[in-house]
Amino acid sequence: MSLRLSTVILPYRRWHEGGRATWVRAEQLGFHTAYTYDHLSWRSFRDGPWFGAVPTLTAAAAATERLRLGTLVTSPNFRHPVTLAKELISLDDVSGGRITLGIGAGGTGFDATALGQEPWTPRERADRFAEFVPLLDRLLSEDAVTYEGRYYSADEARNIPGCVQHPRLPFAVAATGPRGLRLAARHGQAWVTTGDPKLYETGTPEQSVEALRGQLARLTDACAEAGRDVAGLDKILLTGFTPDRGRPLTSLDAFVDFAGRHRDLGFTEIVLHWPIADSDFAADEKIFERIAMEGLAQLG
Repeated sequence: MSLRLSTVILPYRRWHEGGRATWVRAEQLGFHTAYTYDHLSWRSFRDGPWFGAVPTLTAAAAATERLRLGTLVTSPNFRHPVTLAKELISLDDVSGGRITLGIGAGGTGFDATALGQEPWTPRERADRFAEFVPLLDRLLSEDAVTYEGRYYSADEARNIPGCVQHPRLPFAVAATGPRGLRLAARHGQAWVTTGDPKLYETGTPEQSVEALRGQLARLTDACAEAGRDVAGLDKILLTGFTPDRGRPLTSLDAFVDFAGRHRDLGFTEIVLHWPIADSDFAADEKIFERIAMEGLAQLG
């Protein structure tokens, strides 16, 4: 499977003050997919503009024609499967079948408490995720769903006419633990990782590669347990959170070296953050555009 190059565009710009132009440019540069974060607010951007993922992707769908679009990632922190399914079916329709749902268990950031609840423990996040993903799968695949679980319920929830993509839009499941990897193997069309967070501050790129190799091995085992060939699952690396940090965007050669190492591990898609000045994602936009246009060709 050949390597694809995608980007993630943080939703911090007003649509008519650079927001729309960024998504259009992503299509012009030839990115495979342009994702956005699905948060209520996020880290250092909390006190500035931050827009909703689904309306942003709907607008992006209307402004583009070929570019795939998606979340990276949606979580149960402030979503319910029934209402999310309705939004996703509508978004898939507006886009003409160009939506990928990146989905993860969520974390302990601002989303975890914005609705007034106490942050969930890691076990509860995993328990909720294990219920959320299969229910969402059904809601996007069946005309009517009734379900009663520990955390989520649906009472004859209707989702007609369903997704443009069949049997439903693809899931890209973010996971590194055993339960999440099993969900990726059973319900995902792709798997997403950001690497090992414990290595971000003091680890080396070489240690990161070994950690990712271990994650891929565990994904392979989870797929075998589910009776599935891991080769049929896309493997997505969201960059910027490994010890390499922003180095892959410092030059075309640096990107080619980074992308080649991770392609050789088995990754099929690499996602780069669209440059944002004065942030952790600051990068030279000219180098970024050159990477987008020439980077994959340089891999040979």
